[in-house]
Amino acid sequence: MTQEVHALPPADRRSVFANAPMGVALTTTGGVVVDANPALGTLLRRPEAELHGRSVLDLVHPEAQVGAREAYAALLTEPDRPMRLETWLVRADGTEVPVQVTASWVGEGPEGQPAHMVMIVEDITDRKALEAQLVHRSLHDPLTGLPNRVLFQDRLWHALNRGKRERTPTCVLIVDLDNFKSINDELGHPIGDRVLVAFADRLRAVLRASDTAARLGGDEFSIVCENTEPKDAERLADRLRGSVTEPLQIGGTPVRLGISIGVGAVPGGAEPEEAYDRVVREADDAMYADKARDRG
Repeated sequence: MTQEVHALPPADRRSVFANAPMGVALTTTGGVVVDANPALGTLLRRPEAELHGRSVLDLVHPEAQVGAREAYAALLTEPDRPMRLETWLVRADGTEVPVQVTASWVGEGPEGQPAHMVMIVEDITDRKALEAQLVHRSLHDPLTGLPNRVLFQDRLWHALNRGKRERTPTCVLIVDLDNFKSINDELGHPIGDRVLVAFADRLRAVLRASDTAARLGGDEFSIVCENTEPKDAERLADRLRGSVTEPLQIGGTPVRLGISIGVGAVPGGAEPEEAYDRVVREADDAMYADKARDRG
């Protein structure tokens, strides 16, 4: 048995529009707002009446307008296919809000052309924050908060490509904590973890703004130095050695650290594909040579 479906009366349709939890706007084919619901006004922190007569593009962040225009052009090219776009809108107070916009044509004008465009605007701030957290976790060491090996590799490629383009040198430091296994064995892994965190803090304290420090794994760390001559990288290594001469105080227990450091360097203009493995290997070999000298 088929149940007859009746269209909502105009008053009920208006109520649905007014009470929708997401922002809704009705625009002309040129993108000028002719109606907006309260949720959109709340999202943009503007009275609904203030939105009437405004171009939708006026509400889009300037840096996102190119993408918005391209999406609108695609909707004109394929009018039967809804447009979906993630973009940034600007509120009345100048703050930005990330949104997902879904738009489609409704009604019919002269010669069968669409009469209006309906846009559903959803605030995706929470989703973007979660995505940012997930990206951060995938690129950072969960214990120390430093970049991990993946991000280290990315920053090194970036530095080498800049070095080729601008003919600037790149240096890499490989840092290894001496006798860290003994600390773990004698004091326990919780103390060992706190030592790594404390060392990461000291490492951050000696870096320049352009340097990237990373934890490669275990007790091995690295620093990528863009536009840096070898002599300046050596000075950075000396500052780092000086920062760990004072014993760490971990839960009232003094822990003395030693470190071994190796420096690798790439001259400006080098090909990144050839230089990447070489500079890491050079820094690694220099670090092991430094460790051997300390043992001697």
